[in-house]
Amino acid sequence: MTAGQGADARTRVPQPRQGAGAPPPPAAPGLRFTVLGPVLVHDGASTLPAGTPQQRALLAELLLRRGRPATAGELLAAIWGIDAPTHALPTLRTYASRLRKALGTRSAALVSEAGGYALRLGPDDTLDLGEVESIITAAERAAEQDDAARAHGLYGEAVELWEGEPLAGVPGPAAERHRDRLIERLLSLREARLEIALRAGLHAESVSELTALTTAHPLRERLRELLMLALYRCGRQAEALAAYADGRRILIDELGVEPRAELAELHQRILTADEALAPEPQHDRATDTVAEPRQLPAAVSDFTGRSSMVRELGARLATVGGSVMAVSALAGIGGVGKTTLAVHVAHAARDHFPDGQLYADLRGESAGPADPTAVLAAFLRALGAPEATIPEGRDERAALYRSLLDRRRVLVLLDNARDAAQVRALLPGTATCAALVTSRMRMIDLAGAHLVDLDVMSPEEAIELFAKIVGAERVRAEREAAMDTVAACGFLPLAIRIAAARLAARRTWTVAALARRLSDERRRLDELTAGDLAVKATFELGYGQLSPAQRRTFRLLGLAEGHDTSLHAAAALLGQEPDQAEELLESLVDTSLVESAAPGRYRMHDLVRLFARACAERDEQPPAARDAALGRLLDFYLATAKRVFAMERPGDRTLDHLTATRHPGLVFPHADAALDWLFTEAESLLTTARLAARGSTLRAAVDTLIAAKDLTESGAYALHYERCAEAVLAAARDAGDEVAEGRAGISLAHSHRMVGRIDDAEAESASVTALPGCSSDPVTAGNAHNDRAIIALYREQLGQAEEHLGLALAAFRADGNGPGEASALSNLSRVHLGAGRLDSAVSLAEEALEAYRTLGATLRLANARYALGMALTAAGAHDRALAELSSALEGFDTNRQQIWQGMTMFRLAELRRARREPAEAAASAERALTVLEHVGGEWRRANVLSLLGHALHDSGQPDRARVCWGNALELYERAGRPEAAEMRRLVDCGSQ
Repeated sequence: MTAGQGADARTRVPQPRQGAGAPPPPAAPGLRFTVLGPVLVHDGASTLPAGTPQQRALLAELLLRRGRPATAGELLAAIWGIDAPTHALPTLRTYASRLRKALGTRSAALVSEAGGYALRLGPDDTLDLGEVESIITAAERAAEQDDAARAHGLYGEAVELWEGEPLAGVPGPAAERHRDRLIERLLSLREARLEIALRAGLHAESVSELTALTTAHPLRERLRELLMLALYRCGRQAEALAAYADGRRILIDELGVEPRAELAELHQRILTADEALAPEPQHDRATDTVAEPRQLPAAVSDFTGRSSMVRELGARLATVGGSVMAVSALAGIGGVGKTTLAVHVAHAARDHFPDGQLYADLRGESAGPADPTAVLAAFLRALGAPEATIPEGRDERAALYRSLLDRRRVLVLLDNARDAAQVRALLPGTATCAALVTSRMRMIDLAGAHLVDLDVMSPEEAIELFAKIVGAERVRAEREAAMDTVAACGFLPLAIRIAAARLAARRTWTVAALARRLSDERRRLDELTAGDLAVKATFELGYGQLSPAQRRTFRLLGLAEGHDTSLHAAAALLGQEPDQAEELLESLVDTSLVESAAPGRYRMHDLVRLFARACAERDEQPPAARDAALGRLLDFYLATAKRVFAMERPGDRTLDHLTATRHPGLVFPHADAALDWLFTEAESLLTTARLAARGSTLRAAVDTLIAAKDLTESGAYALHYERCAEAVLAAARDAGDEVAEGRAGISLAHSHRMVGRIDDAEAESASVTALPGCSSDPVTAGNAHNDRAIIALYREQLGQAEEHLGLALAAFRADGNGPGEASALSNLSRVHLGAGRLDSAVSLAEEALEAYRTLGATLRLANARYALGMALTAAGAHDRALAELSSALEGFDTNRQQIWQGMTMFRLAELRRARREPAEAAASAERALTVLEHVGGEWRRANVLSLLGHALHDSGQPDRARVCWGNALELYERAGRPEAAEMRRLVDCGSQ
């Protein structure tokens, strides 16, 4: 049975009875027996009675014998041991009879044999232990094939089949032996999964589990090896060394032995930062003519990279002589290196085409593309056809051309084709020949062609090409500047060649000087010119071939920044219906000026976008037309962000005070789809708000930040949000718009707070509350004081926090903003908690939770549960606290609030420590540390490290604890936090 079959067996359900004349119903599904948890018999969705504990002991013993019979004596010893009661044998027979009755007429059968019994499973019956063994076999096979990701997933499936303690509640000496063996099997399985996880690069994700396992099994040296390796690969060398020290001390204290050689060797390799410890880096002619044309252009001497493309195209060309002619069509923007690649591949494949190679530049990008009839005449002459024999018409020439190529092995390279119509007559008609075609157009209508979309170079390839032209020494000396240069070139080969040629011709220039010249986006295209090579001229050729409607679409799309643009956003930008916009955008994709990043999403190469923007400034007149397009795009983003906000925060009055929109916004079937949109569009939404923060669209830009505030708490977009808020705030101050300034200010303060810059957050929120009109704007008034209260709470200034929360509550209540009021109550609960007023802390959090529940809120409900969980932890109601924090974690996970996911794991670690569960506390803290590694700021990370140190110390790992406290001390000192003093004391005490 395979792993997949095992999964299917767990979910089979009987099929409904079919009507007359229908095919016979499938056979009833088999039974599923479980021993990796409670001993049960599943019949589809129902469970058959397994009887008393001793009866389950009989069932378990027979199942684990895998069909082999057991004598009555063996069964008596297994269930009761040497002290079996006098009536044990008849009782055993009674149990056997009951099991037969429970199994009924199913395929699984309990049979009498050899004076005892055997349980024989039918072909459709399954045992969870058997499923595990099948999955492990598949995992081991995947590991042998170096498919670490698949192996890790399979091991994970196997682990998930354990449902608690094996043979749970089953008595008897045999059950004890089996239980010990199965528990050891699970531990070995988890060890194997963690080992393959490190091979798959999942070191950061494995640390928390390894920490918990080594705490629970301190003498298991392989687990400690894996923990040390995982910590080292996470950049936590000191903790890896401390883990060794803890393990060595435990082995000496408990067993009086030194660690085994492998563990000691790993310790030494970590000490010396052995590079080998780094993660593994995740081919008879129809005419008497004998002419053999050799028309290929010279290959460039500095051809670089493209190895996968070279192999792919080479393999296609190597298929000549089959049943179908090989045709490959390369498409891509101007300057991406289509011709260079095609010529390189053609030269490499010359041995496959001993009868010659034909070449033609079809000039498809020019105003006068090559006439296929004229090209055919040139090809015929090259193939040896006398001038007098060349027909006049295109079709006659094409027929003669194909006749001359019959049974010959010739490669035809058709460069710079305009479209498929220009190419068709020039293709050979025999399978012994092949054709390579390059074009800016994707030749989806060229039947049988192998289509290849050529993208820009990888950063490594770009640097290699740059170094070949400039010189390796200059690049080595200024590698960072060289990377900035090729990045400014958008990794486009033509741009890199031009930039490198300019630098090679100017020996007095540094690479940094060139990088600085290219850093100015408005001058970049002008800088990328050398002799008769110019990136702008290359793009201009493609732009000149577009229709008027395509040109307008192209240049307006250049106004939208971000990684890519959705169809609906582009339609709003263009002021068109989505269907009409999609037709134009897809036509631009076919020209290679626009890429289709995914269905319904479009993007431009960075240099193409700069060119499109320049075209907009030159051709989109009057200038107000550009501003109107950007305004339409912002209107769309604000309208849709407001819909997301409304789904996340039902009843929040903030929306009533935001700028009205003309666009209705997208409608989402559920909150998850709304969040998908917000996080997918985050970069484009924020960039558009920043660009539009002026004039009549200033207020809409500010309100877009308010509507999209969830982006700050996700962590992933905190920096982008912060930069946008800074720009919008500056624009609001320049405009003298006090309302816009207040709203931008609370957005920036909130952003500062979420990344852990408490001083900056306090300064910004204080600036907002000092504005004369702060109290008159319902959006600003409550939120500014709420933020100031949280900041005061972080600083343990409880009096100030309570004062600001009073003002926040008054503002929210005056506006009828229920969610705002509930938020302030949650925060007030934390103030009371800090003051030791535990009863009121719990009641306030419960009041906030009930308010959110009444409003139907989901995301904010998690915030209230978080506050309640903290209060219950302090009050000693640990079971309730665990339930609330677990629910909060689920809510934050559903709403993709990464910072709050990490902080909830931190609170769970606090709870585990309060419950005197140090191993579980350390594991939760490790998970929090992993989640908060790149989000939430250094202050929050320091808090987690401090707690992790305490949990490790509690679990007998003082060396690792001291390393964690030392890391926390460094972060606290860098942030200027008072907690540094306590960390210094702990580190100093641990060193004595």
